[in-house]
Amino acid sequence: MPGPDFLDLPARAVKPRATGITHVLDRGIPLAQSADLLAMNGSYVDVWKLGWGISYLDPNLTAKLELLAAHRVLASPGGTLLEIAWAQDRAPEFLGWARDCGFPCVEVSAGTVPMDEGAKQDLIAQAAHHFIVLAEVGPKDPGVQLTPQQWARAVSRDLEAGATWVLAEGRASGTVGIYDRSGAVREDVVAALVSAAGPDSLVFEAPREDQQAWFVRRFGPDVNLANVHPADALGLETLRLSLRADTYGAWTPGSVPADRT
Repeated sequence: MPGPDFLDLPARAVKPRATGITHVLDRGIPLAQSADLLAMNGSYVDVWKLGWGISYLDPNLTAKLELLAAHRVLASPGGTLLEIAWAQDRAPEFLGWARDCGFPCVEVSAGTVPMDEGAKQDLIAQAAHHFIVLAEVGPKDPGVQLTPQQWARAVSRDLEAGATWVLAEGRASGTVGIYDRSGAVREDVVAALVSAAGPDSLVFEAPREDQQAWFVRRFGPDVNLANVHPADALGLETLRLSLRADTYGAWTPGSVPADRT
């Protein structure tokens, strides 16, 4: 049965989306539960990240990747796994394995093992030959604070190296990177990132509902958001479409945020 269509809602990109993507974090969800979640939320999920090194251990990886492909969801292994492979001089083996598995995306990050900027950009360039690359910028350590200018330079370099999207670090906690320790958005950092790349090339890690609502109010329904729990994708879509008090009235039907013009 088709869904209702009697409301006037804000304009929204449809799958396959290049903007307005919802990127979810799988912390080890069983295959059957993943199938149930995708049956409900699959229309609203664009990228499914198997966090950390989970994809290296999951005995049902092949079946999960087939499930995701059937729902037109891009699968990505966690950036930490590639970092560890790089630290052991096994990055080519990792990329070959990811290609053989059928991952359409990989994440290139430098938050777990020491990696200089040149090495990271070389890795992005290598991966971009065969994958959609999501490059992550920003520190995972809450004690490390980059200036807005350092954030902007990092984004520009990663896009020049071949990344399709750049993930702005917020971690699963939403208390580091583009957030302060309380979870409030560091607006000067976000402004610098958008000035350097525009919102369509950025994916803001926003695990908390208040953070998701802030980005939707600021950039509109088609802002790219990541580190969303798979079970929360449908709820996030209601934020995007002004079907919740947190974003109601932020955008009128068919309107385009000033930041996107």
